[in-house]
Amino acid sequence: MLLDGEAWHAKFRDFQSEAWRLETLPAYNVPQEAEEIQRFRAGERIDPRTHSNDYTEDLKRVRREGKNKGRVHIVTRPLSEYLRYEFMYYLPHAWAGEDIRIMDVTDRPNPLSDVQDFWMFDKSQVVLMHYEADGTQISREVYEGDVTPYVEYQRIALAESVPFEEYVKGLDA
Repeated sequence: MLLDGEAWHAKFRDFQSEAWRLETLPAYNVPQEAEEIQRFRAGERIDPRTHSNDYTEDLKRVRREGKNKGRVHIVTRPLSEYLRYEFMYYLPHAWAGEDIRIMDVTDRPNPLSDVQDFWMFDKSQVVLMHYEADGTQISREVYEGDVTPYVEYQRIALAESVPFEEYVKGLDA
């Protein structure tokens, strides 16, 4: 079953304990980000100490409700322009309560190389994220099978990744 509109938004409003994502692509082609990416290319940066938007406010709500939201993004260096742009937002998102982790597979095998992007809600529901090669989203699909492999993918991703803030400190070294 494809998921869109209100049914998609309800997943983030109604989860009970955890919403978690695996991101595998070096770039996502999101039309709503086009203007921000142009400003990023022109050298404009946000101030992570003061940045706030609907997403950060929702993260704070999630934390107040005692829930968790997190992700692991699988990357290789050099980081794509999109990842450098996205990382600019990861810091205020982490400070607002999202557990963001990075799994850098530049110099090692990727144990999740055959796994596509997905969201998992409460370790009981999985939504597969389908993308074109350029990162344009095609669809979201509710996975109808046993979620056990996805719980294992999450376990591997968490074990093989580092917290975002730790990862970016390593980039500066």
